[in-house]
Amino acid sequence: MPEPLFRIEMLPALHGDSLLLEYGNPAHPRRVLIDGGPIGAYPALESRINAMPAGDRRFELVVMTHVDADHVEGILRLFANSPLPINPQDVWFNGWRHISPAAGILGPTQGEFLSALLVRRLSSDRWNKAFGNKAVVVEDGGLLPEKALEGGLKLTLLSPTPATLEKMRQTWGKDIDPGIVPGDLDAAWKKLGTRKAFLPRQGLLGGSSLLDALIEKQLKIDESEANGSAIAFLAEIENKSCLFLADAHQDVITASLKRLLAKRKESILKVDAVKVAHHGSAGNVSDDLLALIDSPRFLFSTNGAKFNHPDAEAVQRVIAGSKVKPVGLYFNYLSDTTKPWQPLDRQHGLNYVAHYNPSEDKPFVIEL
Repeated sequence: MPEPLFRIEMLPALHGDSLLLEYGNPAHPRRVLIDGGPIGAYPALESRINAMPAGDRRFELVVMTHVDADHVEGILRLFANSPLPINPQDVWFNGWRHISPAAGILGPTQGEFLSALLVRRLSSDRWNKAFGNKAVVVEDGGLLPEKALEGGLKLTLLSPTPATLEKMRQTWGKDIDPGIVPGDLDAAWKKLGTRKAFLPRQGLLGGSSLLDALIEKQLKIDESEANGSAIAFLAEIENKSCLFLADAHQDVITASLKRLLAKRKESILKVDAVKVAHHGSAGNVSDDLLALIDSPRFLFSTNGAKFNHPDAEAVQRVIAGSKVKPVGLYFNYLSDTTKPWQPLDRQHGLNYVAHYNPSEDKPFVIEL
């Protein structure tokens, strides 16, 4: 048997995330799509899908990690197409029906729009199918959820928790557009039809001292409810693996990794790559988290245009905390926020290697 494929593509998603994972048989790879970036990045996602054979656009899983626009708008645009240009076997997304005790669909307006699209584009059994059509969540006790996909990929869920989903539930109703009641998919569907940005062409229904000093700065904890609700997981196939951390809170990921390591009777999680949380925000990268990870590659998905990510402090923490020397930093854009890591003298001095996307109009491909 050939060695399994494990290829990550960071699509040019501007300041957001859109990741394609291909795995398994190199001749006939299986696919997972994680987020779709902001609406301005949709052409890159569309182009990548169009490059696939027309009769081979099956995705074992599509993950909408959470409802931030820089992650979900491209998916909204994708699912607005009819017929749907891909064939997802399962879609992970926590809607109002999954997090509301009364409903027993999530987000402000984008979440309701996406929920409305999912209802109309998929059979009901393909929404959070791996979780019995219930919430994608890490319960407080017991083992972390493990889900096997066709082709040998195992996903271990790390986030969200019931507590972070509850915070998102409380925020949902406050942030939603006027005229849409949480869970009212008909109203969301009608309103979606007025958003031109989401409409398809044929209509909606158609070590230095400086480094040491900087990493001593107090970590700014990310307390965003949407980010706290983000779906994050460990993906593994045979001896290859990657942590996909979305925008998840570092304390949630740290707690889950400790549970996973306790089960495996290990002290450090060795992985081939880490997709850094929240585009390298300082609030999502901590020394405690890095202490649990042994990885030669850290991936940063952002052009820094909107929020100036990655934060220098987060990158410095990764370099200082890495157990692999030199550690590889992978940036899908050469931007004002990533250029500072390009000079070779700095790479040699701090013992890292910076990798940049050769073409920012195309996906940055990292094959493990």
